[in-house]
Amino acid sequence: MAYIYPAPGVAGVELTLTLTSAASTPLTGSIEVLALQDVTVNAANDVFSWTQLDETAKLQVATTSTNSLSMNLVLNQETFFGTGTDAFEALGIFGISTNKSYVAFSLYLGDTSLGATGKTLTGNGYVTGLAPTVSADSPVWVSPITITVDGEYTVA
Repeated sequence: MAYIYPAPGVAGVELTLTLTSAASTPLTGSIEVLALQDVTVNAANDVFSWTQLDETAKLQVATTSTNSLSMNLVLNQETFFGTGTDAFEALGIFGISTNKSYVAFSLYLGDTSLGATGKTLTGNGYVTGLAPTVSADSPVWVSPITITVDGEYTVA
């Protein structure tokens, strides 16, 4: 059995998220999102339900899927607020969200427990759900981040 095995801090095995511009006139550059604490890949099919007089239970049909990536990250000033000379990197995650930039994402899930190459999820969408917080129990800024996926995931 080949379990997905993202080993934190081990090059080529760790979980990585990369964002690039997917606009019709794309900006140059990319952002590798660092310091992820956790990641949730959502692929939730909606279901249409109805009742009929001749049935004792509801009938259901699967409809379109709502896809998103949700995660928490420890904020890195350069990644969050932007830096560098490439237009996309200069926006940072905060600028990408506030500008409603259309992004392409690539999420490498990590190696497998047998040492084989892991899988990568790709797609397009929008960065939403930023809510940076800090507290005495967590003295670094942490923020949730969601990428609402426009369409389907691609697995490679």
